[in-house]
Amino acid sequence: MDAHSKSLHIEPPLLNSANPWCSTLEQLQELYDCPSTGAVTTRTSLLEGFPNDEKIHQFAFFSPSTHEAGSANPTGQETADASGSLNTLGYSPLPLKQYLGFIKTISDHMTGTSTSTSRIKPFIVSVTGAVEEVVECYRQIHEQQNHVRMALAMEVNLSCPNIPGKPPPAYSSKALLAYLAALKQEIARQVEPVLPGKHTHVGTTHVPIGIKTPPYTYHDQYQAMIDALLGSAKAEPAHLPCPISFITATNTLGSSLLLHPIAEPTASSPAPHEYYHHVLNSANGTGIGGLAGAPLHPIALGNVYTIKGLLFQHDELSQIQIIGVGGVEDAEGYKRMRAVGATAVGVGTALGRKGVQAFADIAKGLRT
Repeated sequence: MDAHSKSLHIEPPLLNSANPWCSTLEQLQELYDCPSTGAVTTRTSLLEGFPNDEKIHQFAFFSPSTHEAGSANPTGQETADASGSLNTLGYSPLPLKQYLGFIKTISDHMTGTSTSTSRIKPFIVSVTGAVEEVVECYRQIHEQQNHVRMALAMEVNLSCPNIPGKPPPAYSSKALLAYLAALKQEIARQVEPVLPGKHTHVGTTHVPIGIKTPPYTYHDQYQAMIDALLGSAKAEPAHLPCPISFITATNTLGSSLLLHPIAEPTASSPAPHEYYHHVLNSANGTGIGGLAGAPLHPIALGNVYTIKGLLFQHDELSQIQIIGVGGVEDAEGYKRMRAVGATAVGVGTALGRKGVQAFADIAKGLRT
């Protein structure tokens, strides 16, 4: 695959999104072994890892109809109607090199039928950080591609709503373009001619790059993303295309809150805010976090549909694939996501609730 052949092949077109339930080697191995997944995504990591604290970085499942929530950071299975989730998490406490090591371990242990070319699934390595850190992540992933059997891709998560003082760069055209332009320069460095006038590539493989976007809610936000993509297509070196191969849409919706009662209200009850309390803790103490699962599904569908339509308006962007994520937990949700333009469909909350059985359930529903 050279610099101009960047598509990511996911078959079946079903995978996990970057989330807490793809954090460990055991979780990643189980996802990779699942016959119903066509690719596996790692939890979003940084070069040095994220200072995770379970007292403030939390998640919970809840019922979208009653808004009743379970406990924070549950370890067991949730009730059937708890199809929504809220989290105040940051990124993985494990550094990027550890995830690259996990992938190498999975690659080295491939035996028997798993060595079939059709069952060697791509790994999407989700990363984040400052511009120069993300470029270094790309270098490390590109280097690791030479040592593993499966294709690798990099997803740049620029959309987490839970980091105080750091608004998601994917809401800003200027901030997003800074990442894209720097990554394009790194791709150029990897594929530059060995000799003047020659077109022999230094790098043997071009690792596809994607961006994970937040839920956009109005036209100017979509346009800011498109402007950044178009800007990267024009950035030097101009002979290389836009560096983005896929867009993962969407991440969680920030500014969301779950409450639970701490006492039954009576005629003599104090003010309402005194008998309700937030379900989760958070870094800023408010309990406000990112909404996912069933309540996110309509806005995720709208984002995929709108982004797909905007990409098709520009020849230089029309080949970008979309991984649709948000509230998919059954075959009907999968079909809706594909109907609005998703090349592949990601699953998060349902994985947390059901484990890899969530993918088997979707696959079974598609067959019946």
